[in-house]
Amino acid sequence: MSEIHLPEGVELHELTPHRDGRGVFTELFRAEWGSTAEPVQWNAVRSNADVLRGVHVHLVHDDYLTVVDGRMTLGLCDLRPTSPTYRMALTLDLDSAAPRAVAIPHGVAHGFHFEADSIHVYAVSHYWNLDDELGCRWDDPGLGIPWTHKDAHISQRDADLPSLDQLLERLSAHYDSEPSVST
Repeated sequence: MSEIHLPEGVELHELTPHRDGRGVFTELFRAEWGSTAEPVQWNAVRSNADVLRGVHVHLVHDDYLTVVDGRMTLGLCDLRPTSPTYRMALTLDLDSAAPRAVAIPHGVAHGFHFEADSIHVYAVSHYWNLDDELGCRWDDPGLGIPWTHKDAHISQRDADLPSLDQLLERLSAHYDSEPSVST
């Protein structure tokens, strides 16, 4: 597999399924892998085919996820103004047949498109907080996420998300209020 260039802090872990006569065992997460994700909560989500969730971004919590059944196209866009990969956008294909896990740091926008009925498991580093749930329209051209589909079934919540420009204004206020680190 060729090297994939990811936004700063995004981690992609190849997972190893162990098959025997009973089925398959796959380790999804091990602290010794050195991930920056420190989960406090795990969730399982079933999505129907052609569903898109997002695009969401968090000010505080980090995500760690994997697909355990089906397929997902994960869209990413780095929205951290101090990141060396600021505004880098890409998609990753996650498939339960060749399992991988992804750690997504706060400030990196992400959306999930499911081509088939799928289940993904994800962990968060902080408990749910409405103030940490930001987002923008998944199809905003300014994101630069190279989605391969043009239409998707989205929730009303995601349909009502603002434009990328409006999201960037809110993020700017957050990042401008953070204390600077001097070296």
